[in-house]
Amino acid sequence: MLEQPYEFGRELRSRRLAARLSLQQLGQRVHYSKSQLSKVERGIKRPTPELARLCDNALDARGDLARLVPVPRSQPPEPAPRTDDEVWMMQLRKDGSSTFQPVTRRGLIAAGAASVLSVGSTDPYAYASAHEGAQTLLDASLMLFTQLRRLGQVSGPAAVLPPLVAQIHSLEHFAAHSPPRARQPLLRLSSRYAEYAGWMAQESGDDTAAIWWTERAVHLAAAGSDITLSTYAGVRRSLISLHRGDVSGAVALAGQALDSDAPARIRGLAAQHLAQATAVQGDHKTCMHSLDLARELFEQDAADPDQPVLGASHVPDVVAMFTGWCLHDLGRPREAAEILDAETGRIPVQAFRTRARYGVRRALAHAAAGEIDHACAIAASVLPSVQLIQSATVLSDLNRLRRTLGRHSSSASVRKLLPVFPGGPTSPAMF
Repeated sequence: MLEQPYEFGRELRSRRLAARLSLQQLGQRVHYSKSQLSKVERGIKRPTPELARLCDNALDARGDLARLVPVPRSQPPEPAPRTDDEVWMMQLRKDGSSTFQPVTRRGLIAAGAASVLSVGSTDPYAYASAHEGAQTLLDASLMLFTQLRRLGQVSGPAAVLPPLVAQIHSLEHFAAHSPPRARQPLLRLSSRYAEYAGWMAQESGDDTAAIWWTERAVHLAAAGSDITLSTYAGVRRSLISLHRGDVSGAVALAGQALDSDAPARIRGLAAQHLAQATAVQGDHKTCMHSLDLARELFEQDAADPDQPVLGASHVPDVVAMFTGWCLHDLGRPREAAEILDAETGRIPVQAFRTRARYGVRRALAHAAAGEIDHACAIAASVLPSVQLIQSATVLSDLNRLRRTLGRHSSSASVRKLLPVFPGGPTSPAMF
């Protein structure tokens, strides 16, 4: 009998009896069966973090029950950032597929591939030497970045990463051949391209590439006299840590960014991620305080209109949306579902990636609240988008939904839906 299940089960039984609830009554509140809860109380069945947070809220344990079942680290520790001596080789095939692999610059030259770093014997960037040409290039590249972000909403990362990488490479070289006044804006824009490449790499499930591109974004931003992006890199790494199950690491990284002197938006994003991580820890007070702080900081944001927005750009009220998701992680799925219903309805129709992400989370909230048929209907409506965008982070939430619905295998809606989940017996694998 494992120590953690026994300790949690003993505490759960003590608090349930103190609240004068039977196993059946508690099961009705958390939407678990009487037999499942009995096995957890006796230490026979290991409690999940989700169950711990639901019971914590149902018994008003103020985080004491949730802390007994921390989120297990789902992956190895976060990989270290790669060095600037490394570059990423992109290979495009006739069938439209592509691959990326890191190599050192020395290895690239040794392999006889140095020609990929230059194009022809003439200088292809010479026309940008005039200020007017550099400004035109900047405007066109900004428009292209907007279009690539739109493409990222309706396709998988594999369709977005190749043009992103190519454009980052071009912008770096254009900047090197531009006059000083034009160089810094080009480098700052290339840093935004690199930051988005990091996000797409994470969406593809490659945390190593995600960290590499995020660090590359910091380097490019610093070269363009924008030192604030180094703090934002900590915010991004906080999110990566949270997805990998390193909740304490996520809290530490978000807290460091929040306590910095970075611009209001970056600190607001840090507060938002701190709220996410402390919700997973079952800390309602810190979570709600962080969300309030995030809203205050976003309202203070004086973003440069000529620079792309950092963070979510297709969510009308990102703090409200994150409040809904935090409430789910705090074991309050019914409250979460109400907010997620309202906020998901405001997402633009063409933002397939964003709608898939929050559609799955909305379905998960309804399922945790015991509204199984409604959860299945929501999930069925977003599965085509989930297949379209090929997101590793959305797949993680979808697997949580699968496990939650699996507890209700007697439901006709569940029996109809689960076989067509990505990877199910009648559905193609997601990756």
